[in-house]
Amino acid sequence: MKQGHNKGSKHNQKVEEFRVNERIELLPYLLEVLSNRSRNSVKSMLTRGQVLVDNQIQTLHNLQLAPGQLVTIRKYKIVEKTEFKGITILHEDEDIIVINKESGLLSIASEKEKQLTAYRQLMNHVKHQNPKNRIYIVHRLDRDTSGVMMFAKNEKTKKKLQDNWKDTVNERKYVALVEGKVQKLEGTISSWLVEGKNHKVYSKQHAPDGKHAVTHYKVLQSNSKYSLLEVELETGRKNQIRVHMQDLGHSIVGDKKYGSKSNPIGRLGLHAQVLAFTHPTTKKSLKFMTEIPKVFFGTSK
Repeated sequence: MKQGHNKGSKHNQKVEEFRVNERIELLPYLLEVLSNRSRNSVKSMLTRGQVLVDNQIQTLHNLQLAPGQLVTIRKYKIVEKTEFKGITILHEDEDIIVINKESGLLSIASEKEKQLTAYRQLMNHVKHQNPKNRIYIVHRLDRDTSGVMMFAKNEKTKKKLQDNWKDTVNERKYVALVEGKVQKLEGTISSWLVEGKNHKVYSKQHAPDGKHAVTHYKVLQSNSKYSLLEVELETGRKNQIRVHMQDLGHSIVGDKKYGSKSNPIGRLGLHAQVLAFTHPTTKKSLKFMTEIPKVFFGTSK
């Protein structure tokens, strides 16, 4: 029955192949050709999608095999195709993935949430294509900030992007829904940001131990209660926009941590709308723009 047994590599993946030479059910056949494995181990391989018959994944224990059929056993666990929750892929190539992340989804794992993150979902996605694939964090968006975010697909690209972030990124725009009517239609906020022991970021006019942060803003529309701003980052510091809006005297709605007293939209009023950059490998200019959440407009009319 082990006629045609072939250990080796198929499409760069370790596999074992067996050619069937008599009618038999799949599980008994596997138990015979994999006599060095336990019954539970073989059943687990079936469940995980590691067994293919004529190049089709099969999980039925009693599947009837016929002479001449090819049984392939993959040496790795198959990762199920990802059903994305809270992310949409805008662009993917050999080096990068660009996504639109919804508010409420973590970029990467935290103490409390390790599974449902943008990072974990994208890792599953690339591993489905090839189990050796990985993704790498380049920058982050806060859990409750929505919008455009980029990941690298190899360490070389990650290093290129992080080492040359300021020169690579040509445009990074957000929209912020803030409390109150912003009187000055456009302006710039500049300060030094220092992170405290409680992970809250503080803004200071001069701080040798702080990081210089510069934020430009422009009013898109406003009423007596709320203003919608276009915000452009000159620097990319942790919580920069949130802290600088508090400095301006107009905290982002839903941002209790930085002074907000209202939340008419049921989420943080911050959205990463535009990310434009030079591709680290092809050197082409790419620009990704997402829609401003409609609830932002409705509140600030």
